[in-house]
Amino acid sequence: MDHPLRRTNLIERLPEGVDAMLVTGLPNVRYLTGFTGSNAQAVVGASGSVFFTDGRYTEQSRHEVPDLERVTYKSSGWARALLDRCGSLGITKLGFESQQLSVKSWRDLTSKLEGIELVSTEDLVEQLRWVKEPEEVSSIERAQDATDAAFEEILDRVSVGMTERQLARTLEDAMFRAGADGLSFETIAAFGENAAEPHHEPTHRALREGDAIKLDFGAMWGGYHTDMTRTIAFGQAPAELRKIHDVVREAQQAGIDAVRPGAVCKEVDALVRNVISDAGFEPYDHGLGHGVGLEIHEGPGLTASSEEVLPVGAVVTVEPGIYVAGLGGVRIEDVVEVTPDGCRALPDSTRELIEL
Repeated sequence: MDHPLRRTNLIERLPEGVDAMLVTGLPNVRYLTGFTGSNAQAVVGASGSVFFTDGRYTEQSRHEVPDLERVTYKSSGWARALLDRCGSLGITKLGFESQQLSVKSWRDLTSKLEGIELVSTEDLVEQLRWVKEPEEVSSIERAQDATDAAFEEILDRVSVGMTERQLARTLEDAMFRAGADGLSFETIAAFGENAAEPHHEPTHRALREGDAIKLDFGAMWGGYHTDMTRTIAFGQAPAELRKIHDVVREAQQAGIDAVRPGAVCKEVDALVRNVISDAGFEPYDHGLGHGVGLEIHEGPGLTASSEEVLPVGAVVTVEPGIYVAGLGGVRIEDVVEVTPDGCRALPDSTRELIEL
């Protein structure tokens, strides 16, 4: 990972007059420095960059952040350490991440950073993270490989009487067996009527013959996430479920076909909603998709209101669904990489309706 180049790219995007950027969001700190611990901040500027953490991470940061000045502070000493380094670097205007810094922290810093003006910024690092480097895509592919392998494994382990919680745990264990470093999020397993809830929390509801099974899950590898949803039938699929699955499959393919460089996110979302509406169903009431990377939900967002434009190198989900109260629901989700001539779907798992 080229952390120095990433920091240079951030410096080039600083608002006019801002000398440096205070980065406090941990995924952003990791992106810019390589640090993987649970507490750190960084100042990135043309006159120099500094990494800050507490005593728990002195040794870890020594090998993870070898190319920056590192400052270890006591629990009460962050603002003093920050003020000292800003003074030595000649920083008088310091940008900060408005969506990452709490109001309390902002007030504390404002009162303690004498002679330094704090300037609010939004999404400067996040927008850099939209475009994935080859190494980042490779990490997402490794995560997806574990996700695909786990899905294939659990198909032979689904049985009558198994609860949603048991299946969710079985799937999570399978991802670890397949090489995952961690889980992208808590697995969603929804049976029958519960599949009508887009983000259902697994319960003790037991599996019955004729149920739809909606599974939303993902592995993590090297800090990078993936996200996949499949809906399968336990036993012979009812005609209505099969029809819904066919429509969602068609809608998802339309969305994948529309993902390309320069595509406006809301237009891709609208195209997919129209496929579902034209088939006589109520479209999903969530966004069509979202970026994935160091966070499970990041930009760009494929939503009904997003004016964002897809760049080459973005990795986003395409996940339409149809949800019918009392019957259940179907969602099919895949992670795709935006390529110069369109996009590439990362999963190998079939999107066709599986009947167990």
